[in-house]
Amino acid sequence: MVLKNHILIKNKLILVGLVLCFFSCKDNFHLNKIEGSRLEINSQIKEDSLINNFMEPYRLNVNKNLDSVLAFSIDTYSKNDGELNTAIGNLMADAVFKEANPIFKSKTQESIDFVLLNHGGIRSILPKGPVTTRSAYQLMPFENSVVVAKLKGIVVKELVNYLQYAKRAHPISGLTIKLDKDSQLLEAKIHGEIINDDHYYNVATNDYLYNGGDNMSFFQKSDTLHILNYKIRNVLIDYFSKNDTIRPMIDQRFIRIN
Repeated sequence: MVLKNHILIKNKLILVGLVLCFFSCKDNFHLNKIEGSRLEINSQIKEDSLINNFMEPYRLNVNKNLDSVLAFSIDTYSKNDGELNTAIGNLMADAVFKEANPIFKSKTQESIDFVLLNHGGIRSILPKGPVTTRSAYQLMPFENSVVVAKLKGIVVKELVNYLQYAKRAHPISGLTIKLDKDSQLLEAKIHGEIINDDHYYNVATNDYLYNGGDNMSFFQKSDTLHILNYKIRNVLIDYFSKNDTIRPMIDQRFIRIN
């Protein structure tokens, strides 16, 4: 019995010794510095013919799809062509209204009341001539998608107030705003009707603006959001595909009366 206890104690001592040895021998590593170098990609880098040959069929197919003609634009349109509304902005807002509303209605049995996008989201001109899939990618290269937020009328008036003082041609559709020569609000209507403070309106926008982009914080007062999983770029492609002649106009939807 004594011998057994002696062996047990000896084994415990060996185990403790091994543990102490492990921790005492363990290296403590510390990061002293990080080194790196810049690898510049420029025209002096030789092409790899093997990679080029492999990619060529895919490149040709992508370009073929992007360059497929969807419609024809009768003029060149730029987001800088107007003060409070532009032809290209009106086109984009109207396209969202027309293409997204059937999807929204099928999901909710309700309709979109109006559309608000952002002037800065228009990333290119629409040149005169053939309108292609590439045109849609150039106008909207981002992955922004259509969402519909339900806003109470009193909050919609905050939205109108934002547009009144922003003095930029943020694209709208379904909403009309009139300012006097001093930019004071004369009238704001949704489909010809004065905004009702207690009524709820379905406002189509993009996910960037809904999340506070361009300081459009009023969208955060919405407690109902519908995500349509429909990219703005795809809206444009669908719209162009259905309209063989593109002729947007600057109109009276947002004006200053002098």
